[in-house]
Amino acid sequence: MIQAESRQRISRLQGVLGEKGVHAALFIFPIDIYYYTGTRQNAALWVPCDSDPVLFVRKSLSRAREESPIEVIRPFPSSKEFASNFSDSCMTIGMTFDVVPVQQLNYYTKMLPGRSFVDISMINREIRAVKTPFELEELRNSAMKLASVFMQVPGFLKTGMRELDLAAEFEYRLRKAGNEGYVRMRAFNQELYGGLAVSSGGTSYGFFDGPVTGKGLSPASAQGSSLDEICVNKPVLLDYVGVFNGYVTDMTRMFVIGSLDPELKRAFDVAIEIQEEVRKAMKPGVTGEELFLKSAAIADAAGFGSNFMGMPGEQAKFVGHGVGLELDELPLLAQGFKLPLKEMHVIAVEPKFVIPGKGVIGIENTFALGVNGGVKLTDISDDIVFLDA
Repeated sequence: MIQAESRQRISRLQGVLGEKGVHAALFIFPIDIYYYTGTRQNAALWVPCDSDPVLFVRKSLSRAREESPIEVIRPFPSSKEFASNFSDSCMTIGMTFDVVPVQQLNYYTKMLPGRSFVDISMINREIRAVKTPFELEELRNSAMKLASVFMQVPGFLKTGMRELDLAAEFEYRLRKAGNEGYVRMRAFNQELYGGLAVSSGGTSYGFFDGPVTGKGLSPASAQGSSLDEICVNKPVLLDYVGVFNGYVTDMTRMFVIGSLDPELKRAFDVAIEIQEEVRKAMKPGVTGEELFLKSAAIADAAGFGSNFMGMPGEQAKFVGHGVGLELDELPLLAQGFKLPLKEMHVIAVEPKFVIPGKGVIGIENTFALGVNGGVKLTDISDDIVFLDA
Protein backbone atom coordinates (compact mmCIF):
# COMPACT_ATOMS: atom_id res chain seq x y z
CA MET A 1 0.00 0.00 0.00
CA ILE A 2 1.35 3.42 -0.92
CA GLN A 3 1.60 6.04 1.80
CA ALA A 4 -0.93 8.39 0.20
CA GLU A 5 -3.56 5.63 0.14
CA SER A 6 -3.08 4.87 3.84
CA ARG A 7 -3.21 8.55 4.73
CA GLN A 8 -6.41 9.04 2.76
CA ARG A 9 -8.16 6.17 4.52
CA ILE A 10 -7.05 7.27 7.99
CA SER A 11 -7.98 10.88 7.27
CA ARG A 12 -11.52 9.82 6.31
CA LEU A 13 -11.78 7.89 9.57
CA GLN A 14 -10.44 10.75 11.68
CA GLY A 15 -12.91 13.17 10.12
CA VAL A 16 -15.89 10.98 11.02
CA LEU A 17 -14.56 10.28 14.52
CA GLY A 18 -14.30 14.03 15.12
CA GLU A 19 -17.86 14.60 13.88
CA LYS A 20 -19.19 11.88 16.21
CA GLY A 21 -17.30 13.08 19.29
CA VAL A 22 -15.10 9.97 19.45
CA HIS A 23 -11.57 10.85 20.54
CA ALA A 24 -9.79 7.83 19.04
CA ALA A 25 -10.27 4.41 17.48
CA LEU A 26 -8.58 1.21 18.60
CA PHE A 27 -8.59 -1.58 16.01
CA ILE A 28 -7.66 -5.16 16.85
CA PHE A 29 -9.44 -7.07 14.04
CA PRO A 30 -6.77 -8.05 11.49
CA ILE A 31 -8.54 -7.07 8.27
CA ASP A 32 -9.42 -3.63 9.62
CA ILE A 33 -5.78 -3.14 10.56
CA TYR A 34 -4.74 -4.24 7.07
CA TYR A 35 -7.19 -1.79 5.48
CA TYR A 36 -5.66 1.20 7.25
CA THR A 37 -2.01 0.12 7.46
CA GLY A 38 -1.26 -2.26 4.58
CA THR A 39 0.07 -5.00 6.83
CA ARG A 40 -1.73 -8.01 8.27
CA GLN A 41 0.37 -8.71 11.30
CA ASN A 42 -0.66 -9.46 14.89
CA ALA A 43 -1.13 -5.90 16.06
CA ALA A 44 -3.38 -3.19 17.44
CA LEU A 45 -3.89 0.11 15.63
CA TRP A 46 -4.45 3.33 17.60
CA VAL A 47 -5.96 6.21 15.58
CA PRO A 48 -6.52 9.47 17.52
CA CYS A 49 -8.90 11.85 15.77
CA ASP A 50 -6.35 14.70 15.83
CA SER A 51 -2.88 13.16 15.65
CA ASP A 52 -0.85 10.46 13.90
CA PRO A 53 -1.76 6.79 14.24
CA VAL A 54 0.41 4.27 16.06
CA LEU A 55 0.67 0.58 15.20
CA PHE A 56 1.57 -1.67 18.16
CA VAL A 57 2.86 -5.02 16.85
CA ARG A 58 3.17 -8.34 18.63
CA LYS A 59 4.49 -10.26 15.61
CA SER A 60 6.08 -9.66 13.18
CA LEU A 61 7.42 -6.21 13.99
CA SER A 62 10.05 -6.33 11.25
CA ARG A 63 7.55 -7.34 8.58
CA ALA A 64 5.07 -4.68 9.67
CA ARG A 65 7.78 -2.06 9.30
CA GLU A 66 8.65 -3.37 5.83
CA GLU A 67 5.07 -3.41 4.58
CA SER A 68 3.27 -0.52 6.21
CA PRO A 69 3.57 3.19 5.39
CA ILE A 70 2.48 4.05 8.96
CA GLU A 71 5.28 6.17 10.39
CA VAL A 72 5.05 5.13 14.04
CA ILE A 73 5.30 1.36 14.47
CA ARG A 74 6.28 0.05 17.89
CA PRO A 75 6.49 -3.25 19.74
CA PHE A 76 3.30 -4.06 21.64
CA PRO A 77 3.85 -2.65 25.15
CA SER A 78 3.72 -4.62 28.35
CA SER A 79 0.63 -4.40 30.56
CA LYS A 80 2.38 -2.03 32.94
CA GLU A 81 3.47 0.32 30.15
CA PHE A 82 0.38 0.09 27.99
CA ALA A 83 -1.63 3.08 29.29
CA SER A 84 1.37 5.42 29.13
CA ASN A 85 1.26 5.21 25.31
CA PHE A 86 -2.17 6.87 25.15
CA SER A 87 -3.03 10.52 25.68
CA ASP A 88 -5.19 11.35 28.70
CA SER A 89 -7.28 13.56 26.40
CA CYS A 90 -8.55 10.48 24.54
CA MET A 91 -11.33 9.43 26.90
CA THR A 92 -13.90 8.12 24.40
CA ILE A 93 -12.49 5.23 22.39
CA GLY A 94 -14.18 3.56 19.47
CA MET A 95 -13.92 -0.17 18.82
CA THR A 96 -15.60 -2.43 16.28
CA PHE A 97 -17.98 -4.32 18.53
CA ASP A 98 -19.26 -6.35 15.57
CA VAL A 99 -16.04 -8.40 15.62
CA VAL A 100 -14.38 -7.74 19.01
CA PRO A 101 -14.89 -10.60 21.50
CA VAL A 102 -16.11 -9.65 24.96
CA GLN A 103 -12.91 -11.08 26.42
CA GLN A 104 -10.83 -8.68 24.33
CA LEU A 105 -13.04 -5.71 25.20
CA ASN A 106 -12.62 -6.53 28.89
CA TYR A 107 -8.84 -6.82 28.42
CA TYR A 108 -8.53 -3.35 26.89
CA THR A 109 -10.98 -1.84 29.37
CA LYS A 110 -8.73 -3.07 32.15
CA MET A 111 -5.61 -1.81 30.38
CA LEU A 112 -7.12 1.65 29.85
CA PRO A 113 -9.11 2.35 33.03
CA GLY A 114 -11.46 5.28 33.18
CA ARG A 115 -12.03 5.38 29.40
CA SER A 116 -15.39 5.01 27.71
CA PHE A 117 -15.55 2.45 24.90
CA VAL A 118 -18.14 2.95 22.15
CA ASP A 119 -19.12 1.02 19.03
CA ILE A 120 -17.78 2.35 15.71
CA SER A 121 -18.66 -0.74 13.66
CA MET A 122 -20.93 1.11 11.23
CA ILE A 123 -18.55 4.05 10.94
CA ASN A 124 -15.77 1.70 9.92
CA ARG A 125 -17.91 -0.41 7.57
CA GLU A 126 -19.40 2.60 5.79
CA ILE A 127 -15.92 4.06 5.23
CA ARG A 128 -14.64 0.77 3.87
CA ALA A 129 -17.68 0.34 1.61
CA VAL A 130 -16.73 3.35 -0.53
CA LYS A 131 -13.76 2.16 -2.54
CA THR A 132 -10.84 4.34 -3.55
CA PRO A 133 -9.51 4.31 -7.14
CA PHE A 134 -6.63 2.17 -5.86
CA GLU A 135 -9.08 -0.39 -4.48
CA LEU A 136 -11.22 -0.38 -7.61
CA GLU A 137 -8.17 -1.28 -9.68
CA GLU A 138 -7.41 -4.15 -7.30
CA LEU A 139 -11.00 -5.37 -7.64
CA ARG A 140 -10.82 -5.17 -11.44
CA ASN A 141 -7.68 -7.31 -11.33
CA SER A 142 -9.34 -9.82 -8.99
CA ALA A 143 -12.41 -10.03 -11.24
CA MET A 144 -10.35 -10.51 -14.38
CA LYS A 145 -8.38 -13.41 -12.89
CA LEU A 146 -11.48 -15.08 -11.47
CA ALA A 147 -13.29 -14.77 -14.80
CA SER A 148 -10.33 -16.31 -16.63
CA VAL A 149 -10.77 -19.54 -14.66
CA PHE A 150 -14.51 -19.65 -15.33
CA MET A 151 -13.70 -19.54 -19.04
CA GLN A 152 -11.71 -22.79 -18.68
CA VAL A 153 -14.63 -24.83 -17.29
CA PRO A 154 -15.91 -26.20 -20.65
CA GLY A 155 -12.54 -27.84 -21.12
CA PHE A 156 -12.80 -30.08 -18.05
CA LEU A 157 -16.49 -30.44 -17.11
CA LYS A 158 -17.67 -33.97 -17.92
CA THR A 159 -20.48 -36.33 -16.96
CA GLY A 160 -19.57 -38.82 -14.25
CA MET A 161 -17.48 -36.28 -12.38
CA ARG A 162 -18.52 -35.78 -8.80
CA GLU A 163 -19.34 -32.27 -7.68
CA LEU A 164 -16.19 -32.52 -5.57
CA ASP A 165 -14.07 -33.43 -8.63
CA LEU A 166 -15.34 -30.38 -10.48
CA ALA A 167 -14.72 -28.16 -7.47
CA ALA A 168 -11.20 -29.53 -7.03
CA GLU A 169 -10.34 -28.92 -10.69
CA PHE A 170 -11.69 -25.37 -10.57
CA GLU A 171 -9.96 -24.59 -7.29
CA TYR A 172 -6.66 -26.00 -8.55
CA ARG A 173 -6.73 -23.67 -11.54
CA LEU A 174 -7.86 -20.72 -9.44
CA ARG A 175 -5.02 -21.33 -7.00
CA LYS A 176 -2.53 -21.54 -9.87
CA ALA A 177 -3.80 -18.17 -11.03
CA GLY A 178 -2.72 -16.71 -7.67
CA ASN A 179 -5.88 -16.96 -5.63
CA GLU A 180 -5.00 -16.45 -1.96
CA GLY A 181 -7.86 -18.56 -0.63
CA TYR A 182 -8.66 -16.50 2.46
CA VAL A 183 -12.36 -15.73 2.04
CA ARG A 184 -12.72 -13.31 4.89
CA MET A 185 -16.21 -12.78 6.30
CA ARG A 186 -17.33 -10.42 9.01
CA ALA A 187 -20.57 -12.10 10.01
CA PHE A 188 -20.46 -14.20 13.15
CA ASN A 189 -20.62 -17.97 12.58
CA GLN A 190 -20.21 -17.78 8.80
CA GLU A 191 -17.46 -19.60 6.94
CA LEU A 192 -16.76 -20.43 3.31
CA TYR A 193 -14.27 -22.64 1.50
CA GLY A 194 -13.81 -20.50 -1.57
CA GLY A 195 -17.08 -21.31 -3.28
CA LEU A 196 -18.95 -24.30 -4.60
CA ALA A 197 -19.68 -26.43 -7.66
CA VAL A 198 -23.09 -28.09 -7.39
CA SER A 199 -25.61 -29.91 -9.54
CA SER A 200 -28.15 -32.25 -7.94
CA GLY A 201 -26.68 -31.47 -4.52
CA GLY A 202 -27.47 -27.82 -5.11
CA THR A 203 -31.06 -28.24 -3.97
CA SER A 204 -29.84 -29.01 -0.46
CA TYR A 205 -30.26 -26.49 2.32
CA GLY A 206 -27.81 -25.43 5.01
CA PHE A 207 -26.57 -22.86 7.50
CA PHE A 208 -24.69 -20.60 5.10
CA ASP A 209 -26.45 -17.29 4.53
CA GLY A 210 -26.71 -17.58 0.78
CA PRO A 211 -29.23 -18.79 -1.80
CA VAL A 212 -27.32 -21.97 -2.71
CA THR A 213 -25.46 -23.81 0.02
CA GLY A 214 -24.76 -27.25 -1.42
CA LYS A 215 -24.90 -30.54 0.44
CA GLY A 216 -21.27 -30.57 1.52
CA LEU A 217 -19.32 -33.64 2.64
CA SER A 218 -20.55 -34.20 6.19
CA PRO A 219 -22.65 -32.62 8.96
CA ALA A 220 -19.45 -30.93 10.10
CA SER A 221 -18.92 -29.47 6.61
CA ALA A 222 -22.52 -28.78 5.74
CA GLN A 223 -22.05 -26.66 2.64
CA GLY A 224 -20.35 -26.77 -0.72
CA SER A 225 -19.76 -29.57 -3.18
CA SER A 226 -20.76 -33.16 -2.44
CA LEU A 227 -19.87 -36.61 -3.72
CA ASP A 228 -22.94 -36.63 -6.01
CA GLU A 229 -22.21 -37.27 -9.68
CA ILE A 230 -22.90 -34.73 -12.38
CA CYS A 231 -25.51 -36.02 -14.81
CA VAL A 232 -26.70 -35.05 -18.29
CA ASN A 233 -29.56 -32.58 -18.64
CA LYS A 234 -28.99 -31.18 -15.14
CA PRO A 235 -27.86 -27.61 -14.41
CA VAL A 236 -24.37 -27.23 -12.98
CA LEU A 237 -23.79 -24.07 -10.94
CA LEU A 238 -20.32 -22.77 -10.09
CA ASP A 239 -20.23 -19.95 -7.56
CA TYR A 240 -16.71 -18.88 -6.64
CA VAL A 241 -14.83 -16.09 -4.95
CA GLY A 242 -11.51 -14.79 -6.20
CA VAL A 243 -9.12 -13.27 -3.66
CA PHE A 244 -6.13 -11.46 -5.16
CA ASN A 245 -4.00 -9.00 -3.17
CA GLY A 246 -6.65 -9.37 -0.47
CA TYR A 247 -9.52 -8.14 -2.66
CA VAL A 248 -12.61 -10.30 -3.11
CA THR A 249 -14.78 -10.59 -6.20
CA ASP A 250 -17.69 -12.99 -6.59
CA MET A 251 -19.35 -14.58 -9.61
CA THR A 252 -21.59 -17.46 -10.71
CA ARG A 253 -22.00 -19.14 -14.08
CA MET A 254 -24.23 -21.98 -15.29
CA PHE A 255 -23.26 -25.04 -17.34
CA VAL A 256 -25.33 -27.90 -18.76
CA ILE A 257 -24.24 -31.14 -20.36
CA GLY A 258 -27.08 -31.87 -22.76
CA SER A 259 -30.34 -29.89 -22.53
CA LEU A 260 -32.08 -27.90 -19.80
CA ASP A 261 -35.56 -28.27 -18.34
CA PRO A 262 -37.78 -25.47 -19.77
CA GLU A 263 -38.83 -24.28 -16.30
CA LEU A 264 -35.20 -23.87 -15.27
CA LYS A 265 -34.43 -22.02 -18.50
CA ARG A 266 -37.33 -19.64 -17.80
CA ALA A 267 -36.08 -19.10 -14.24
CA PHE A 268 -32.63 -18.30 -15.62
CA ASP A 269 -34.12 -15.72 -17.97
CA VAL A 270 -35.86 -14.14 -14.97
CA ALA A 271 -32.53 -14.05 -13.08
CA ILE A 272 -30.93 -12.23 -16.02
CA GLU A 273 -33.85 -9.78 -16.10
CA ILE A 274 -33.48 -9.10 -12.37
CA GLN A 275 -29.74 -8.58 -12.69
CA GLU A 276 -30.20 -6.08 -15.53
CA GLU A 277 -32.94 -4.16 -13.72
CA VAL A 278 -30.76 -3.94 -10.61
CA ARG A 279 -27.72 -2.92 -12.66
CA LYS A 280 -29.60 -0.05 -14.33
CA ALA A 281 -31.15 1.13 -11.06
CA MET A 282 -27.93 0.82 -9.06
CA LYS A 283 -27.23 4.55 -8.76
CA PRO A 284 -26.21 6.91 -5.95
CA GLY A 285 -29.16 7.68 -3.67
CA VAL A 286 -31.09 4.47 -4.29
CA THR A 287 -31.41 2.19 -1.26
CA GLY A 288 -30.57 -1.49 -1.08
CA GLU A 289 -34.10 -2.15 0.09
CA GLU A 290 -35.56 -0.63 -3.07
CA LEU A 291 -33.42 -2.87 -5.25
CA PHE A 292 -34.29 -5.99 -3.25
CA LEU A 293 -38.02 -5.26 -3.41
CA LYS A 294 -37.76 -4.62 -7.16
CA SER A 295 -36.02 -8.00 -7.57
CA ALA A 296 -38.54 -9.87 -5.43
CA ALA A 297 -41.44 -8.31 -7.35
CA ILE A 298 -40.01 -9.51 -10.67
CA ALA A 299 -39.57 -13.02 -9.25
CA ASP A 300 -43.14 -13.01 -7.89
CA ALA A 301 -44.60 -11.81 -11.18
CA ALA A 302 -42.83 -14.64 -13.00
CA GLY A 303 -44.23 -17.23 -10.59
CA PHE A 304 -40.91 -17.96 -8.88
CA GLY A 305 -41.37 -15.99 -5.67
CA SER A 306 -41.14 -19.04 -3.39
CA ASN A 307 -37.97 -20.21 -5.17
CA PHE A 308 -36.17 -16.86 -5.17
CA MET A 309 -32.86 -16.82 -3.31
CA GLY A 310 -33.05 -20.31 -1.88
CA MET A 311 -35.07 -23.37 -1.00
CA PRO A 312 -38.76 -22.59 -0.43
CA GLY A 313 -39.13 -21.57 3.20
CA GLU A 314 -35.37 -21.13 3.71
CA GLN A 315 -34.58 -18.23 1.43
CA ALA A 316 -31.75 -15.75 1.83
CA LYS A 317 -33.08 -12.26 2.53
CA PHE A 318 -30.91 -10.34 0.06
CA VAL A 319 -30.10 -10.21 -3.65
CA GLY A 320 -26.70 -8.52 -3.41
CA HIS A 321 -23.86 -7.76 -1.03
CA GLY A 322 -20.84 -5.50 -0.93
CA VAL A 323 -17.39 -6.95 -1.54
CA GLY A 324 -13.90 -5.66 -0.89
CA LEU A 325 -11.44 -7.11 1.60
CA GLU A 326 -14.34 -9.17 2.93
CA LEU A 327 -17.09 -11.10 1.15
CA ASP A 328 -19.90 -9.59 3.21
CA GLU A 329 -19.21 -5.88 3.16
CA LEU A 330 -21.73 -3.06 2.93
CA PRO A 331 -23.99 -2.22 1.22
CA LEU A 332 -26.62 -4.95 1.26
CA LEU A 333 -29.37 -5.20 -1.31
CA ALA A 334 -31.83 -6.39 1.29
CA GLN A 335 -35.12 -5.51 2.90
CA GLY A 336 -34.50 -3.12 5.77
CA PHE A 337 -31.25 -1.73 4.32
CA LYS A 338 -32.27 1.89 3.89
CA LEU A 339 -28.88 3.61 3.63
CA PRO A 340 -28.48 5.21 0.18
CA LEU A 341 -25.98 3.67 -2.19
CA LYS A 342 -22.90 5.71 -3.09
CA GLU A 343 -20.64 5.96 -6.08
CA MET A 344 -17.68 3.55 -5.76
CA HIS A 345 -19.63 0.97 -3.80
CA VAL A 346 -18.79 -2.46 -5.22
CA ILE A 347 -21.61 -5.00 -5.08
CA ALA A 348 -22.05 -8.66 -6.05
CA VAL A 349 -25.57 -9.10 -7.46
CA GLU A 350 -26.77 -12.71 -7.37
CA PRO A 351 -30.39 -13.47 -8.32
CA LYS A 352 -30.82 -17.24 -8.03
CA PHE A 353 -33.60 -19.79 -7.88
CA VAL A 354 -33.80 -23.21 -6.25
CA ILE A 355 -36.46 -25.55 -7.67
CA PRO A 356 -36.63 -28.80 -5.66
CA GLY A 357 -36.43 -31.87 -7.87
CA LYS A 358 -35.04 -29.91 -10.79
CA GLY A 359 -32.00 -27.96 -9.65
CA VAL A 360 -30.49 -24.56 -9.03
CA ILE A 361 -30.15 -21.76 -11.54
CA GLY A 362 -29.00 -18.15 -11.52
CA ILE A 363 -26.28 -15.65 -12.16
CA GLU A 364 -23.85 -13.51 -10.19
CA ASN A 365 -21.57 -10.68 -11.15
CA THR A 366 -19.58 -8.05 -9.30
CA PHE A 367 -20.44 -4.46 -10.22
CA ALA A 368 -18.89 -1.09 -9.39
CA LEU A 369 -21.53 1.54 -8.76
CA GLY A 370 -21.29 4.54 -11.06
CA VAL A 371 -23.46 7.59 -11.65
CA ASN A 372 -25.23 5.82 -14.54
CA GLY A 373 -25.64 2.40 -12.92
CA GLY A 374 -23.52 -0.64 -12.28
CA VAL A 375 -20.32 -1.33 -14.23
CA LYS A 376 -19.65 -5.05 -14.59
CA LEU A 377 -16.20 -6.12 -13.36
CA THR A 378 -16.60 -9.89 -13.89
CA ASP A 379 -16.91 -9.16 -17.56
CA ILE A 380 -17.52 -12.40 -19.47
CA SER A 381 -20.73 -13.69 -21.03
CA ASP A 382 -23.63 -14.45 -18.69
CA ASP A 383 -25.05 -17.08 -21.04
CA ILE A 384 -25.55 -20.68 -19.95
CA VAL A 385 -22.80 -22.82 -21.46
CA PHE A 386 -24.22 -25.95 -23.11
CA LEU A 387 -21.90 -28.90 -23.66
CA ASP A 388 -22.46 -32.03 -25.75
CA ALA A 389 -23.58 -35.07 -23.79
